[in-house]
Amino acid sequence: MNTAKSIPSFTPQKSTTVRSMRAPWTLRTAVAMGSTFAPERTAERALEWFTTPMERSRTRALAAETGGAAIGSFRFDGHTLSTYAWGHVGREPTVLLSHGWSSYGLRFLPWVQPLRELGYAVLAFDQPGHGRNAPARITLPGFADTVLALGRHYGGFAAAIGHSLGGAALAVAMGDGVQIGRALLIAPAADGVAASRRFARAVALPEPLRATMQARLELQTGRSMSELAIHRVAPHLGAPALVVHDLEDDEVPWEEGERYARYWPRARLWSVEGLGHHRIVTDPRVIAAGRDFLAGAQIGERVVSTPELVYGCV
Repeated sequence: MNTAKSIPSFTPQKSTTVRSMRAPWTLRTAVAMGSTFAPERTAERALEWFTTPMERSRTRALAAETGGAAIGSFRFDGHTLSTYAWGHVGREPTVLLSHGWSSYGLRFLPWVQPLRELGYAVLAFDQPGHGRNAPARITLPGFADTVLALGRHYGGFAAAIGHSLGGAALAVAMGDGVQIGRALLIAPAADGVAASRRFARAVALPEPLRATMQARLELQTGRSMSELAIHRVAPHLGAPALVVHDLEDDEVPWEEGERYARYWPRARLWSVEGLGHHRIVTDPRVIAAGRDFLAGAQIGERVVSTPELVYGCV
């Protein structure tokens, strides 16, 4: 099956443009005033917003079909996390499904039957503060730590599929030692600093306070955002990977997915169009290509670094 599409030329002058997402003007005005008159408090509030998933994640998860999943729980770091299993997880070759920010494990339900037909057991879960779980604050290091804990508990996974921040969590957890045989990353986020800057622009938070917010987050998590950027993590990963990203993704820019494919030694990139950041997760063509990739097919194209690209040569 040849589902690959040509990778467009990319230079700093021709990059995918991400739509400017803006918070309500009332919030932006409050942040602007707070930045002047109460900067420390404003930075702390911004950090709270940046690390708190949206309530709709839990609302949608409770209303979602379970597809016959065995619903269980997993205790980690003081949290009780909801899990969803199809098949004999841990006894059969298992695929882990890693959802993105303000999402939930059952978002991947359309993947379950195709994966079961390949002979895999399937495990999905809700990150802290997400899905059926209690409210909590979390960001990329916490996402990755949850994946790492699941890997230790189940002895690793034959494969894993991650969307957005869930894809980044898989990469970071693999760098930290979780065993994953093949990784399928859908619109993965590559750079926490860039994400924090997109957030800051959305809420009108000035750069000095964004930097303060980042410093506080790094102090809390014990992890440097710049050290978790994919161009630092991916060169050390050996598993085969497929990155699927929409050229016009308006939340996580296409070039972040391209960066995964460029720095991950055994990764390939399949660029798609017209699916955006969310519909791409359950698009039948993406599921079919992902199924073929997990069955051993080569999907997409290998990316080769050149000096003209933003992060240079590997």
